[in-house]
Amino acid sequence: MTPTTRIYVDADACPVKDEIYRVAERHRLPVSVVAGNFIRVPNDPLIERIAAGSGMDAADDWIAERAQKGDIVVTSDIPLAARCVKAGADVIAPNGKPFSEESIGMTLAVRNLMTDLRSSGEVTGGPRSFSPRDRSAFLSALDQTIRRIQRARDQK
Repeated sequence: MTPTTRIYVDADACPVKDEIYRVAERHRLPVSVVAGNFIRVPNDPLIERIAAGSGMDAADDWIAERAQKGDIVVTSDIPLAARCVKAGADVIAPNGKPFSEESIGMTLAVRNLMTDLRSSGEVTGGPRSFSPRDRSAFLSALDQTIRRIQRARDQK
């Protein structure tokens, strides 16, 4: 029996949790909603709430230790994305941008550069605000990723 795809959600600042729940229900996929502390989730047997603890990167560590090939991770945290891509998981940002082996190195380098610039006092601005277009792109990316994983499993 092939393992089921699980969706891991880095939930503390995730703006697309409701969309994830709807897509997961349609595909009958389990979801692990991981946060540092308590977070409200729907009462659904497919959705598990994980309070990973308040330690630095506790939620990230919990996800990174479990995500594997065939799983999907939803996060905007670039270091977590890098860890999960390395483990073979598909990783999607809440704006629909996929993180891949090809893109994660440059994405991590740019993130580190921006962190260095901010720490030296450079004003770099923050991320742009989340838009309806981002939500739509995310839904499309999540659905496409699930279908691609399912096709690959069906061909085995």
